[in-house]
Amino acid sequence: MQENGLKSNEASVKELGIKDAIVHWNLSADELAKISVEKGMAQETSTGAINVNTGEFTGRSPKDRFIVRDEITEDSVWWGNINIPFEPAKFDALYDRVTEYLSGKEIYARDSYVCADPKYRTNVRVVTELPWSNLFTFNMFLRPTLEEFKNFTPEWTVVCAPGFMAVPDRDGTRQHNFAILNFKRKIALIGGTGYTGEMKKGIFSALNFILPHQKDTLAMHCSANVGEDGDTAIFFGLSGTGKTTLSADPNRKLIGDDEHGWTSENTVFNFEGGCYAKVIDLSEEKEPDIWNAIKPGALLENITFKEGTNEPDYTSGKITENTRVSYPIYHINNIQESSVGANPKNIFFLTCDASGVLPPISKLTPGQAMFHFISGYTAKVAGTEAGITEPVSAFSACFGAPFMPLHPTKYAEMLGQKMEAAGVNVWLVNTGWSGGAYGTGSRMKLKFTRAMITAALEGKLENVAYTTHNVFGLAMPNECPNVPTEILSPKNTWADKAAYDVEANKLAVKFNENFAKFKEYASDEILAGAPKVSAQA
Repeated sequence: MQENGLKSNEASVKELGIKDAIVHWNLSADELAKISVEKGMAQETSTGAINVNTGEFTGRSPKDRFIVRDEITEDSVWWGNINIPFEPAKFDALYDRVTEYLSGKEIYARDSYVCADPKYRTNVRVVTELPWSNLFTFNMFLRPTLEEFKNFTPEWTVVCAPGFMAVPDRDGTRQHNFAILNFKRKIALIGGTGYTGEMKKGIFSALNFILPHQKDTLAMHCSANVGEDGDTAIFFGLSGTGKTTLSADPNRKLIGDDEHGWTSENTVFNFEGGCYAKVIDLSEEKEPDIWNAIKPGALLENITFKEGTNEPDYTSGKITENTRVSYPIYHINNIQESSVGANPKNIFFLTCDASGVLPPISKLTPGQAMFHFISGYTAKVAGTEAGITEPVSAFSACFGAPFMPLHPTKYAEMLGQKMEAAGVNVWLVNTGWSGGAYGTGSRMKLKFTRAMITAALEGKLENVAYTTHNVFGLAMPNECPNVPTEILSPKNTWADKAAYDVEANKLAVKFNENFAKFKEYASDEILAGAPKVSAQA
């Protein structure tokens, strides 16, 4: 066994069952990038960032994500087709096979932590088969100081072996790839997939169980930023709805782009130390913060290059529409250094409505806010999950059901209490289609979405007249600075008004059918927030 690099004297992968390996501990981003290029696993781009191909999987595989069912999780986890149970004995056997597979190899270990608020800090040790997988965790998890490395004790462990292929009949998996959480052993075990997001979402899912269940803190799939006056805004939304893009506002400091906790002490804190942004169709004009963050240390995934160059071609979806970049949060100039903010004053629910029905912005009553949070409607856009090639309407409770081990009503109940106590404004923002459904209409322009959010943050929508949507009951502003008035009411943008009414009713039926499974848990106020299907439907 050869273990070199910066680590505590006690740290060793032997404790994990890995033997006779060459282990590189806590290498810098530059070192990991250099090794990845030298081993032919990555290409250096014109920006100084490196690009890798994640292989077979260019997105998460939700059907291959499991939770070990034991005395800790048995009566707490919301079991089903999202949280799929895994037998403890099967996990133990599979874990041993993975560590045997890593034994004798050259591998990479990293000590890191999650949760920027010191009261909730959780130390995480990551062991990866590939150097660029380790670079991803350098970017995405929080980085201890040199002094902290000397006395580092992990609470959770991530083991990632993309080259290990499970045998379903033997190992209890669905196919050769897997991502499994074991809350008793505090291990996230990943194999058969090179998609780095499985590591990030594994730890996020663990925190989504631990924080609400054990520490009275709401875990949220959201981005967050803070204004000059200390006003925090949070943005809920699934991948592809614009969380990362819209929270990277040059006039506001970024707290984080994807995962946060809202504490009983009335603070909002980032779980992570970096950002993981989609780069399909990225341009400096549209998203300058993300554009400028792609520099040495950043990790691009699955992009292609302009012919004959090493210049990224962000317009190309040749490999996947889910092209990505990870970078440490300090690559963004305008950040909240502590990654902690006060209670939010505004909450935005971002949805990518492929039907072109929902308004580009609307203000929600408390009942509507809870209804739409529990519903979590959006369209899964191309590349965010394996097999998604064009928008598919979906409901994902709490705007993050794939990462929520507890019953959705637990998170909804906590959010409702916190919204009421903080007196926040809640907005539904459609970043999807306008002027028709996908294939007929067009995607809402980013500059208009930014202008609407800015107006809401600056209080410029407080004293304007509103129109109520006839099906969804949403309050739509009649005017908004720097936004064409005609797009604020979605029906106005459709050439065929009757076709709009039909589509609106279809979507309302989908909402109500989806909500049926939550109806027995909902108050009258929440039920009043549901859309009303017209008699013609």
